[in-house]
Amino acid sequence: MLKHSAPAAVADINVTPMVDVMLVLLIIFMVITPMLSKGVPIDLVKTRNPIAMQAADRTDAVLISVTRDGKTYLGRDQVDPDSLAPKVKDMLTNRTDKECFLKSDARAKYEVVLKVVQNLQAAGVDQLGLLTEQMQDTRQRPEDQNKKSGD
Repeated sequence: MLKHSAPAAVADINVTPMVDVMLVLLIIFMVITPMLSKGVPIDLVKTRNPIAMQAADRTDAVLISVTRDGKTYLGRDQVDPDSLAPKVKDMLTNRTDKECFLKSDARAKYEVVLKVVQNLQAAGVDQLGLLTEQMQDTRQRPEDQNKKSGD
């Protein structure tokens, strides 16, 4: 009689299940990441020399947004500009830095933005950061034109 033996144990690591799990996690993070943005998505004003404001990215930052159609948001909640002062004042009561950040749509009415700024001043805001985007410069600088001309 022939005696059957078990096959030899495989010593290689099978990475296929691990790669499958990692791809699923990557897709989940790609879908969820845009949902984690603070505030309301708006088309920011573009400037040539913006100043980086890392404090606006903090989780406890007070962020006010003004949309194109004149709606005002405190974080993700829509508020009336006239009722903004007491709400912001409550948020800043136990803080040493009385700092807020304002995101305004490039086509928002200046009247609404001015009303929001005045209400923030009435709430006791010491510093107000206006959030903007870097303007993409499509012009060529003179030193770049000299390089292309055959120097």
